[in-house]
Amino acid sequence: MAEQKKITAPLTNETIKSLNAGDSVLISGVIYAARDAAHQRMIEALDRGEDLPVDLTGQVVYYVGPSPAKPGEPIGSAGPTTAGRCDAYTPQLLDKGLKGMIGKGYRSDAVVDSMKKNGAVYFVCVGGAAALISRTIKAYDVVAYGDLGPEALARMEVVDFPAIVAIDCEGRNYYEEGQKPYKKL
Repeated sequence: MAEQKKITAPLTNETIKSLNAGDSVLISGVIYAARDAAHQRMIEALDRGEDLPVDLTGQVVYYVGPSPAKPGEPIGSAGPTTAGRCDAYTPQLLDKGLKGMIGKGYRSDAVVDSMKKNGAVYFVCVGGAAALISRTIKAYDVVAYGDLGPEALARMEVVDFPAIVAIDCEGRNYYEEGQKPYKKL
């Protein structure tokens, strides 16, 4: 396995351009948790001409709805949500400066086109590893839409959050590239 790249969030354009589909990364810094309900609220706010509750410039959003935290822990299990649930909202958020997304599963053509246009990257992490992933989350603070419970928009501090670049800023897709050798069988 190739060496893991250590990157810091928020993401810079230089970092994004250095990532290739299939790269294994460890993300440290600040990322935001938000699922489809929070995404819908953000788009509704934009449609009303309102500002978003956070500046998305350079930010990474993790599609996650964590379980409640145990005493003394910042967060409970925190596994990825299927990214396609947020596809309807993603291009508009990419236009607002969002540079990275973390989830699982495929993305629509519209999202990939918007990623290429806006210079963004899509990371995946392993579903079923929620308890392990939560160990990399050092702080979890709801910043908006608290009434949504685990689907609220929350700020997270992470150290060595493990992910794989599924789709890079050029649109190269590891889901497609990774399957090619097996399609010959």
